[in-house]
Amino acid sequence: MTQWTVRRSATGTRIASGAMLAGGLALFAVPFGFTANVVQQLTSLCIFVILAVMWNALAGYGGLVSVGQQAFIGFGAYGTVFLTQHGVAPYLAVVLAAPASAVLAALLAPLLLRLRGGQFAVGSWVVAETLALLVALDEDLGGGTGVSLRGLNVYAPTLRRAYTYWLTLGFLLLLLLLVALLLRHRTGAALQAIRDDEEAAASLGVRTGPLKFGLFVLAGFGCGAAGALILANTLFIQPQSIFGVQWTAYMIFMVLVGGLGTFEGPIIGAVLFFLLQQQFAQYGAWYLIGLGVVAAGFALFLPRGLWSLPPDLRLLPVGYHLRRENRR
Repeated sequence: MTQWTVRRSATGTRIASGAMLAGGLALFAVPFGFTANVVQQLTSLCIFVILAVMWNALAGYGGLVSVGQQAFIGFGAYGTVFLTQHGVAPYLAVVLAAPASAVLAALLAPLLLRLRGGQFAVGSWVVAETLALLVALDEDLGGGTGVSLRGLNVYAPTLRRAYTYWLTLGFLLLLLLLVALLLRHRTGAALQAIRDDEEAAASLGVRTGPLKFGLFVLAGFGCGAAGALILANTLFIQPQSIFGVQWTAYMIFMVLVGGLGTFEGPIIGAVLFFLLQQQFAQYGAWYLIGLGVVAAGFALFLPRGLWSLPPDLRLLPVGYHLRRENRR
């Protein structure tokens, strides 16, 4: 007899969760066994994972398709510069830039969350372009020519890269934990109901406004942290690059290829994007065209991403899933 049951976790997910947690903690030892260049590259990979997870939280779980998350990336980076110019220690400024970006998201949310669909996407992009213009006009922040994070020059390069890596990994694990807890809570199912049909969700008593607000602020926090960490990793930024729409293209690519609306998919997509960037980034515009073609191909022929290929494979006990069991 076939019986359907609703489950959150199983033995496999519990084992996989423990293995992933142990692996994440073990990654803190990387600077002790690898060269500074490898540490810097792994820092970039962790930043890509942060961006993919945040965009997936917005679009994959909340249905908020943003093309302006670079507003928070740039704000986090330039917020770090601003704080250091006012006497804050560089790494403390990196940490503080994340909640500052969350505050910015909270201030923008009442305006942007009134918009739906394409209007929300365009509105978020306009905000990013406005912030980029304001920063480019501020000579104290380097204007259009860019600015360096000089405060980190007091550290030896190897030590600086290790500190930046540890901070990046810490932010990544924190954000993965927050997203996992969000999905395990009933708000996870409510957000997915909003994504599928906001009016129907509201009619069933889902508080759509506060949930979208919280998700938008969380994404602002994560993207702001990513921007600050990008600056700490590269030491130099320019408005046209850190506020560039290419960040949205990267995030969309990673999430679509990995698996929109899954917890594990964006991580896979970020790793694949990182490998492609290492091999083909020198081809300039053709590289970006290639990313677009690949993303379009996945959207058409494998819309659930790479993570959909292994059937019913889940590493973490997030959400509820319908399973079929054969009983006698």
